Amino acid sequence: MDDKNWIGKTVTVTIDRPLGSAHPKYTDIIYELNYGYIEGIIAADGEELDAYIYGVNEVLEMFDGTVIAVIHRHDDIENKLVVAPDGVNADEHEIYEAVKFQEQYFNVDVIK
Repeated sequence: MDDKNWIGKTVTVTIDRPLGSAHPKYTDIIYELNYGYIEGIIAADGEELDAYIYGVNEVLEMFDGTVIAVIHRHDDIENKLVVAPDGVNADEHEIYEAVKFQEQYFNVDVIK
C-alpha cells in the first residue's frame, strides 16, 4: 500500500516494545513511545509492519487507533506507521520529535 493510503485507516497494533523498554539490539535506545506491529501486514523487510503509538503515555499491550502519519525512511527498506487515539493529531515536527529517539539514525520524512 502507498504510504499516503495508510492515513486515516483504523488499525490494531500489537505492542512488542512498550513505553520505557530498551531496543533489543541497541540497548541505549529507550522507547519513548509504545511500538509494535500490525499483525498480518508484511512490510518490505519481510516482517510485520511496525507502528509507533502517539498520544498515549501509559504502557500498552494492544492498541486500536487511527494512522495519522507514516515515517518514510529514505535509507532503509521499511517505513513505520504513526497511530493515535481518535481525535489526537500532530504536525510533522511534533511527530518527528516524538519518534526521533529511534528515527534520528535514518533519513526520514513524516508523511501526513
